[in-house]
Amino acid sequence: MVSTHSPLVFSFGILGNIISLVVFLAPLPTFVRVFKKKSTEGFQSVPYVVALFSAMLWLYYASLKSNEILLITSNTIGCVVETIYIAIYIAFAPKQARISTLRLLILMNFGGFCLILLLSHFLAQGETRVRVLGWVCVAFSVSVFAAPLSIMRVVIRTKSVEFMPFYLSLFLTLSAIVWHLYGVLQKDLYVALPNILGFIFGVLQMVLYMIYKNYKTVIDDEKLSESKADIVNLSMSETNVCSQPNSDEKGSDTQNEHEQKDQDVKTTEASNQGQLSSVKCEV
Repeated sequence: MVSTHSPLVFSFGILGNIISLVVFLAPLPTFVRVFKKKSTEGFQSVPYVVALFSAMLWLYYASLKSNEILLITSNTIGCVVETIYIAIYIAFAPKQARISTLRLLILMNFGGFCLILLLSHFLAQGETRVRVLGWVCVAFSVSVFAAPLSIMRVVIRTKSVEFMPFYLSLFLTLSAIVWHLYGVLQKDLYVALPNILGFIFGVLQMVLYMIYKNYKTVIDDEKLSESKADIVNLSMSETNVCSQPNSDEKGSDTQNEHEQKDQDVKTTEASNQGQLSSVKCEV
C-alpha cells in the first residue's frame, strides 16, 4: 500500500509512529525483571489487556478507511508489543492472576472484539460503519488515557513520583500532540478528539512531577509502628504456613523461633535508623 499523504501529514504520522513505539516499550524493563525473577511481583495485567483491545479497535478502524497506512503500522506495533507483555505475564503470574487475565482476554479481546466486528459489519454500511466504529474507538481511547488518574492519585497521596517517571509522561504528551495534529490535518475527528484528553493528562502528570520531585516521604512513628507490626505478622504467618510442628521437630522449632526474634530485632533497629526511605503503593 502506497501512502498518498501530504509531506506534512506524512511527517506527523512517521513521528507519531516513533513516539508511540517509545511509549509501547516503556514497560519493557518491568517485564525483563519479571522474566528474570520468574514472578509478576503483584502488578496487574488489566492496563495491558485494555491497551491491546484499544489497539485492535484502531487497527480495525484504520483498515476501513483509505490511505491510513501510518495508523495501521502504529497500532500493529502496539498489538504485537502488548501481546508479548501479556504472554510474559500469563507465563509467570500466580494461578489466580493467570486465570483472571485469561478470562478478561476471552471476554474483552475475543468476545468483545468479535461482537463489535459482527455488529458493525451487519448493522452499518460504508461511512456509517466508520462513524460508529470511530466513536467506539474514541470511548476506549478515553478509558486508556484516563488510566493515569490512579497513578496521579498515588503521587498526591504519597508525595512520591517513584511510580510516575517524567520521561514517560513527556512522551505520552508528545504522542498526544503529534497524533492530534495528524488527526486535524487528516480531518479525522476520531483520531484528533481523544488525544486532547491525552495531552491534558500528560501535562498534569508533568506538573505533579515538578511539584513532588523533591519531596521525601516521611513516615511518622505511628505508621512506623504499624509497618513493623505488619512485618512481624507477615513473618510469623509465613513461618506458620511453611512449618507445621510435631513432636520430633522441637529442636528445629526452637531454632526457628530464635532466628525469627533476631530478624524482628534487626527489622526494628533498621526502622529506627531511618532506613525505610520510601513507601511503595500498589494500585
